[in-house]
Amino acid sequence: MSHDTHHAKTLPSDLDAPDFVSTWRNRALTIAIVAGLASVYFLITSPQDFIAAYTVGFVMCFTFACGGTAMLMLQYVSGGKWGLLLRRPLEAMSRTMPLVALMFIPVALGMKRLYLWAKYPDAADALHNGYINAAEAHAIEFKHAMLNPSSFVIRAIIYFAILGLFVFLLNKWSLERDADKGINYDKWRTRLENLSGPGILIYSIVLTGAAIDWVMSMDPAWYSTVWGLRYLVGQGYAVLALGILTVVLLSKAEPMKTILRTTEQHDLGKLAFAFVMLNIYLAFAEYLIIWSGNSPEEINWFLDRFRGGWGVIITLDFIFHFVVPFTLLLSRDLKRNKNKLAWVCRWMIFARAFDLFWQIAPTFSKRNLQLTPGMLAYITVPVGLIALWVAAYCIQLKSRPLVPVNDPELEGILEPEHAH
Repeated sequence: MSHDTHHAKTLPSDLDAPDFVSTWRNRALTIAIVAGLASVYFLITSPQDFIAAYTVGFVMCFTFACGGTAMLMLQYVSGGKWGLLLRRPLEAMSRTMPLVALMFIPVALGMKRLYLWAKYPDAADALHNGYINAAEAHAIEFKHAMLNPSSFVIRAIIYFAILGLFVFLLNKWSLERDADKGINYDKWRTRLENLSGPGILIYSIVLTGAAIDWVMSMDPAWYSTVWGLRYLVGQGYAVLALGILTVVLLSKAEPMKTILRTTEQHDLGKLAFAFVMLNIYLAFAEYLIIWSGNSPEEINWFLDRFRGGWGVIITLDFIFHFVVPFTLLLSRDLKRNKNKLAWVCRWMIFARAFDLFWQIAPTFSKRNLQLTPGMLAYITVPVGLIALWVAAYCIQLKSRPLVPVNDPELEGILEPEHAH
């Protein structure tokens, strides 16, 4: 072994994202345009499928923007070299929040096609005419103070305002810390920790409200006390997959090539594995408790997603979402192999989108999986929205240096791999 392998690495002079990030952006925009044009057909011929599929794509984009903000705050309170690698990708995800807020507008405009409480505000009349059942009528009346168009929109504005404030402060202080020539580590660490600690709690409350409003209330009679936590873990699942994928792909060039060591890559793979296991646990625990209770008010949501062909979808969801990533991430060698880890991360992102499809689509096709042409909207519409979000994400990646230079973990991550 040569003597110079014992010396620490040095950062390259150029810390900006490599040029191929612009190629990613252009490809994403091309996919967004093609998928968007194809989706116009479904908007005209099958508006119900279109808006339901749009919600899948919107929630997925919100997952990245909101989850990226939360993961950024988690990193600030926990510390560690893994956060130095993911800092800029997570900040880039968070700064797409204004775009995601604009994506909410079609959901608000199409709420009567998505939510029974918006379509039938007079629950008694709808029940009398046979449009809804007794359980749905009772739920709409009982939850009217919360589930009505005005409060629905107002809460969404509050959600995005709160999240936007965290995004603004986290990104502003990150730049100010890099520009601080005094290298006041404790000052910035304390400030960011003091914001992130309460921020994680506030994020949990906001996410729970958003998950209930935008997805759970599609079936007003359905409820689950673990719903918000499932979405919190689901966001961590998808955000880590995208963050790791971004870092691995960026490591083909400088500056990420210098700072991505096998040790930290392995640690990121283990963190993703932890979220896969937690995801499995929460989903199974929710199902087991509700199924063993066998209450008519609770089990119908699952019955609608088991019967009439939907059982095939949930079987695939279990395989895609849990079995495949769990089995692959057990491997130590895979977590240390960049190409293989990148493909697992791609799979996890797809699996999260597929899980959202299973949660949302059966609401509008109860008891029977109808393979109509309109079902293709669940491919084109989410793909178009997510591709548009990816383009915005790439723009944000290019807007800042990829390495936070005023971070106490930087010196450690530049040490040679064998250093202790």
